[in-house]
Amino acid sequence: MEKSWLGLEDKAVIVTGGAAGIGRRIASVLSKCGADVVISDLQVEEGQMLDGMYCIPCDVSKKDSVRQMTEKVVKRYGRIDALVNNAGVLRPQLLVDLYGGGEEHEIDEKSFDFMVNVNMKGVMFCSQAVAKQQLKQGGGVIVNISSESGMEGSVGQSIYAGTKSAVNSMTRSWAKELGGKNIRVVGIAPGIMEKTDMRTEEYNEALAYTRGLKPAQLSEDYSSSIPLGRAGKLEEIGYLTAFLISDKADYITGTVLNITGGKSRG
Repeated sequence: MEKSWLGLEDKAVIVTGGAAGIGRRIASVLSKCGADVVISDLQVEEGQMLDGMYCIPCDVSKKDSVRQMTEKVVKRYGRIDALVNNAGVLRPQLLVDLYGGGEEHEIDEKSFDFMVNVNMKGVMFCSQAVAKQQLKQGGGVIVNISSESGMEGSVGQSIYAGTKSAVNSMTRSWAKELGGKNIRVVGIAPGIMEKTDMRTEEYNEALAYTRGLKPAQLSEDYSSSIPLGRAGKLEEIGYLTAFLISDKADYITGTVLNITGGKSRG
């Protein structure tokens, strides 16, 4: 069978946090492009199939869990062509409460550790395990899903933004370490995207508080802040991921690509 332009057919790709939200849409796009997608997520069961994609449960913040997951992928597919480090968590909190609601709205150690463990350690554990396999097979790709906030900062999201900034630095550093072994490491930094099923009422309340607003006051009118005048579509992150994983992007490594509709500090 003739391969498509991207040539993702039969490539084995892991998408962490792929059961819902951005990760699910990335996984779906990759699957439609012909890749053998493995959804690695806490919310799935071993061997479960989601729209034809094989599932393996994994806690990315636990090294042993990541090791077991990657071993199962290799056993099933024989290789790991690409890893998409998508799993991430966010808890909106302020450094100090500005609106009289009390310390519950301030950054606490539990939330700090939670975000660092998933957003930084999880990326490191998964990348480390997959890179060892890719060294054996002669190459591969690692795509780290970052955030515009990691470059620009964001009110009420300082720790999350800090973890994503760290991911950007790890992306650039690992690209330099692994480039000579034919392993590319690339980052994607989405800006404001369309809502997902992961944006709960509790999250909206916490986010609104950090901006001194009520949840109903959170604006969805992006015509003045985003040059393209709209939020990004989740599948657009999937399209970019598919290209970066493909051989068409063979000279792209060590960079973090914004997908923000033109929104920037200026």
